[in-house]
Amino acid sequence: MSDHPVLFEEWQTAGGKLIAVARLNTPRNLNSLSMDMIQLLKPQLQRWADDPKVCAVWLEAEGDKAFCPGGDIVWLYRSMTEPGKLGEGERFFSEEYELDYQIHTFPKPVICWGNGIVMGGGIGLMVGASHRVVTEHSKLAMPEVSIGLYPDVAAGWFLNRMPGRTGLFLGLTGARMNGADALFVGMADRFVKHALKGDVIDALKASDWSADNAHAVTAQVLRQFEQHSQDALPESPVRQHLDEINLAADADTPEQVVQQIKALNSRDDWLGKSTKSIGNASPTSLALMWQHYHRSRHHGLKQVLDNELVMSHNSLKKGEFAEGIRALLIDKDMQPRWRYASLGEIDQEWIDSFFS
Repeated sequence: MSDHPVLFEEWQTAGGKLIAVARLNTPRNLNSLSMDMIQLLKPQLQRWADDPKVCAVWLEAEGDKAFCPGGDIVWLYRSMTEPGKLGEGERFFSEEYELDYQIHTFPKPVICWGNGIVMGGGIGLMVGASHRVVTEHSKLAMPEVSIGLYPDVAAGWFLNRMPGRTGLFLGLTGARMNGADALFVGMADRFVKHALKGDVIDALKASDWSADNAHAVTAQVLRQFEQHSQDALPESPVRQHLDEINLAADADTPEQVVQQIKALNSRDDWLGKSTKSIGNASPTSLALMWQHYHRSRHHGLKQVLDNELVMSHNSLKKGEFAEGIRALLIDKDMQPRWRYASLGEIDQEWIDSFFS
């Protein structure tokens, strides 16, 4: 297997067009998004956008465990803690968000096969694709509040477009979703059994791409295999608990909402399990998530990403993000020493400083 972090190839179609392929290729670390990956993907996507022979892009990952569990946060930790390295972390976020925007606005179909773990930066890659496929193995989440960050990669934009208050709930709890949940909240478009992946690829290659509407060709193929996958589609806990989620996330302050969510902890069902981690989350991150979500309500995609760039650059400097990574992945003591012990103790000027 090649040691290149992203593999590129092009598949011939029956009509002489090309389907371009980008495969994340670091399965040993579950294809975590690295600076190298980003800097390979951006120019290659631009070449494919400009190439009239390329009719669509297929985005996948090596291995069956994960599409991408997020950014390489151990590398980001070094950028925050080693002298003179801060600029590397700042460049990472700048280029990551440029890549996310490039995928969102790509002029041709981008088919993302989101099998296995898809979290954080992996969601940034997937959510902007025009045709987002989940499988029976898909596990999606935005758990940034547990490491002193906040849901980014345009989360201020897409969380606000979810049914009811599910976006706020998912951002505050980092709750894990399955493929059916992803369909319900609008993070995925199609559910296809993972075993059918090869058949989907063969059908795309055999399709007639000579007509103008490449998006329709893509949708026709995926629709066909989605119909053959209904027996594997799980129940959607988010849909099942929508009324309770809306109730728990309904209040005028983050303290009230977090208190209402914590009240669900004692339950044994998905809702109870999904709310347990909020007790260990960074209070700063919860407040950032709350403020960013509400500030972004009427903002477009580009505005949200611009705002997140400011927030993320500040997060690199202020210590909370570094402390979260230290506790979870460096020292692994699981005892983060957050700047504030609770939401009620936070100085609002501290939160406002992340936005300027």
